[in-house]
Amino acid sequence: MPSYLNADLHCHSVVSDGTLTPEELAKRAKANGVELWALTDHDEISGQHRAAEAARAQGLPYLTGTEISVTFANTTVHIVGLGFDPDNAQMAAGLAATRGGRGERAKDMAQQLAQVGIQGAYEGALQFVGNPALISRTHFARFLVETGVCRDTPEVFRKYLTEGKPGYVEHRWAALGDAVRWITQAGGMAIIAHPARYKFSANEEFALFSEFKQHGGHGVEVVTGSHTAAEYVTYAAMAQEFGLAASRGSDFHSPDESHTDLGQLPLLPGTLTPVWELLQDRIRH
Repeated sequence: MPSYLNADLHCHSVVSDGTLTPEELAKRAKANGVELWALTDHDEISGQHRAAEAARAQGLPYLTGTEISVTFANTTVHIVGLGFDPDNAQMAAGLAATRGGRGERAKDMAQQLAQVGIQGAYEGALQFVGNPALISRTHFARFLVETGVCRDTPEVFRKYLTEGKPGYVEHRWAALGDAVRWITQAGGMAIIAHPARYKFSANEEFALFSEFKQHGGHGVEVVTGSHTAAEYVTYAAMAQEFGLAASRGSDFHSPDESHTDLGQLPLLPGTLTPVWELLQDRIRH
């Protein structure tokens, strides 16, 4: 599979915080010209068999996927896993533990919003949740837009739910080493998701990439929906510096919310080793 493949290896369904089903995503990916697809729901793999079956029905090659929340340098960092066994018991147990704190965190978020006059946020957010165990800031944002508190999602995150604003509650996620180990022990490849989003200092970013590599991580998202063209260049260089394979994914959540649709990203730079070259034996046809 060549480096110029239209692969989309990062998106979300109703199983976490997307608005489309795995089946709808498979159809959309195929219609948009995607040639290799992965569904990467947050801290959850229960949609994997549905996604693989839907991809097969579309004649779309498929890689299993997830996106694991980790805490690193007091920041939430996301690690994508690709090509693992979706029935691996250790991975399932680790992800269940990671999901466990979301419910209490959501109630604390709602309590903070109530203190600034926004009532019923927990119940309101639940209306947008496909999987209550995965209630997140995204669901609260949809409630705040739906009820007219904010015009759109960017306004929500300017006024609420981010550090220093009402509704922000920190959560301790998995450790970086745990997330990488769950993925690799299940036969998959661990990838740093959208590294530009973390706003780390140069030293913190170097520490993240170094520790990730030491734990057995193998890839980094270079071309992704939240990166600028300049950031593609930056993280292509980081991939080469650390000897990491490069991944590509839209991080698509919803037709109404996502800046980048499935399959609509620029291609990976040809100088990089694509993750799919290293995962060819895990691709489901």
